[in-house]
Amino acid sequence: MSPVNPFDDAATARVVIDDTGTVREWNEGARRLLGHRAAGIVGRPAALLLADGGDGLGPAPGEGRWSGTLALRHLDGGTVSVWVLAHRRPPRDGAAATWLAVTPLETGVPAYQDDPLVTAALTQSPCAMMIFDDQLRLHGVNDAMARLMELPPPRIRGLRPSDLDAQPQNAELEEYLRRVLVTGRQYDMHAHLRAAGESSAHAWLARIAPLTAPDGRVIGVCVSAHDFTEQHLARERLLLVNEASVRIGTTLDVTRTAQELAQVCVPVLADFVSVDLLDPREHGEPPGPPVPPAPPVTLRRAAHQSVTPGCPEAVAEPGRLDDYPAGSPQAESLATGRAIVAAVPSGDTERWRTWDEVRFRRVAEHGIHSTMSVPLQARGTTLGVAVFTRYRRPEPFTHDDVLLAEEVTARAAVCIDNARRYSRERETTLTLQRSLLPRHLPPTAAVEAASRYLPAARAGVGGDWFDVIPLSGMRVAMVVGDVVGHGIQASATMGRLRTAVRTLADIDLAPDELLTHLDDLVLRLSDESGGDGTGEVGATCLYAVYDPVSRRCTLARAGHPPPVLVPPDGAPRPVELPSGPPLGLGGLPFESAEFELCEGSLLAFYTDGLVERRERDTETGGEVLCEVLKDPSPDLDETCDRVLRALLPAGGAPDDVALLLARTRGLSASRVATWDIPADPALVAPVRKQVLEQLAAWTLWEASFTVELVVSELVTNAIRYGAPPIRLRLIHDATTLICEVSDTNHTAPHLRRAKTWDEGGRGLLLVAQLTQRWGSRHTTEGKTIWAELALLDEK
Repeated sequence: MSPVNPFDDAATARVVIDDTGTVREWNEGARRLLGHRAAGIVGRPAALLLADGGDGLGPAPGEGRWSGTLALRHLDGGTVSVWVLAHRRPPRDGAAATWLAVTPLETGVPAYQDDPLVTAALTQSPCAMMIFDDQLRLHGVNDAMARLMELPPPRIRGLRPSDLDAQPQNAELEEYLRRVLVTGRQYDMHAHLRAAGESSAHAWLARIAPLTAPDGRVIGVCVSAHDFTEQHLARERLLLVNEASVRIGTTLDVTRTAQELAQVCVPVLADFVSVDLLDPREHGEPPGPPVPPAPPVTLRRAAHQSVTPGCPEAVAEPGRLDDYPAGSPQAESLATGRAIVAAVPSGDTERWRTWDEVRFRRVAEHGIHSTMSVPLQARGTTLGVAVFTRYRRPEPFTHDDVLLAEEVTARAAVCIDNARRYSRERETTLTLQRSLLPRHLPPTAAVEAASRYLPAARAGVGGDWFDVIPLSGMRVAMVVGDVVGHGIQASATMGRLRTAVRTLADIDLAPDELLTHLDDLVLRLSDESGGDGTGEVGATCLYAVYDPVSRRCTLARAGHPPPVLVPPDGAPRPVELPSGPPLGLGGLPFESAEFELCEGSLLAFYTDGLVERRERDTETGGEVLCEVLKDPSPDLDETCDRVLRALLPAGGAPDDVALLLARTRGLSASRVATWDIPADPALVAPVRKQVLEQLAAWTLWEASFTVELVVSELVTNAIRYGAPPIRLRLIHDATTLICEVSDTNHTAPHLRRAKTWDEGGRGLLLVAQLTQRWGSRHTTEGKTIWAELALLDEK
């Protein structure tokens, strides 16, 4: 046997066979076993060694190891029964793969129970072991287990696991032992307990394996205990980091994110966690340069969490401001930008007495022995500090705990910073949005109106809007729209569209014509934004005009949900309107629909955020809206609130919501006077007289002089420059008197300044000076010139 070549060890028979079944190597142990010398067998088929009745040589295809008993032929012609273990060896040094077959030889080595070396190894093994017999009685323990148990082994022999200790883990161990005895299978048991003489609990892995007799019968159980505390802690840290990445930052709410940080770290890392934040700069300004705050530091408690219900350790309640002087762990960690660990045994907390006696008493009351202050920093900005406290767990914070806390707080700080940035941007966008929406709906004689606007709870402020626009002739325009997208861009686009609608409404365009002009504007906005003109900026809109004199309403829509009509004596129903394309497509026409409304009818205009939800479609939401409006309250504000409560979830709307309710009014015939005027200048004076008589009937004597001048000028202009038939109409309500003159000439007058020697050109200037508003609107028959007088100003 050569000491440098284990293959020549004569105590073990070794043979190398290639894939063709040819013997390639043959050692001295093989010669001793079968008598063949290497020179006579190498290069020959291994099958020649098999005696009649053998089990066969080699594994099944695809296997890498084989063992079994073979009947082999000895050189002297006899048969030798041998147990053989064979395993495949990978190719080496360019040679093909081979099989190594081995079998131990009887060499006079003492049996296991008689071998002092094996006995010493088992007894003195660093792995703690216990042996139980088939009656679950302790048969013996090795030295390592004896040291853990701190009990004399001879004394405890014969006891069951449950006899050794009252810990629940022992009862669990006994149950595992029974399972092993019954099944003959190995089991692993995990336990977290403190062994005798240890100051803290360790994580243990107990491998419970059966001990069997030569006939396979289970005669006992071996338990080997492994201290895998380090592995357990590493796994816990990894799980905590993974859980932090999932649970922290689920919302864009600063307080909620701080609370998630505290909840994730209790009780895995600490028994009590508090999160204190620096207040953001005023007016929503972005954070300044990353300069550490100098003590004393003012922090606001954002959240805390404890293993004890009610958080009795907390000194400050959420929302409270506290000052932390120099030397406090919070101020020091913020100033240095690193974690500060303080321990009671070392006297680190004694200085707390000088600046906060209450905190010092809490430390003594709850047995707090270790704290760790970690600054919250993100994108170069200091946001606050998280303080981790231990009092139930006996071990102090370690360097690994510091690294773990810094990892988790770094993730949380980014989420808190994101939440603050989102809140700041949301507040800016919401301020812009509300500034662009009407703060108060104008009072009109045509409708009583109420409105609501709710920004999206999570998706950000969008471009929903509404408006009520007084028009000439006591008419009123009602509009509601929705710009695609969210954020400042959507709000800015909404403001431009609302301004455009008001401008187009002032020239009294029909609803379908107004939407056509609005569609062109959206196309131009899309081009300006860098789009290709196919809808980079998109919007929907519904525009309605109601006339209280005729009680007729004209509507047109551009991809917007139709309004819901609630007649005074009927069931709510959606208004049937032509479905126009959304704004921004271009080239497609819009159509208007006109119908008469009874006085007291309710119109509900809304954006799709009110009726659309993931669990329902727009049609279902519209049905719910009709159901809610079956019995509307006389108070429209109360009806608005009831609609929002019924259709929106408790957590807020998933999308922006705009709601506009309008209850129609009618103007009685007694408040309208109409005259058909022949195209004769000589008849202007009789017309003025009839107008004064009508004003006297309305008891509007104070306005007589002004109205007489305005009527005279407008009628004279219509006779001189217009085309018959000519009609004069006076409309009167409590605060306003409107004078309208209509003719069939489509040419509209315009205001100009007459020169010194001009004989005309001053009529419209006089009308503009005497009235509150004046203007013209085109009709299908021609045009109407109107002037509006505020009666309150006349009194």
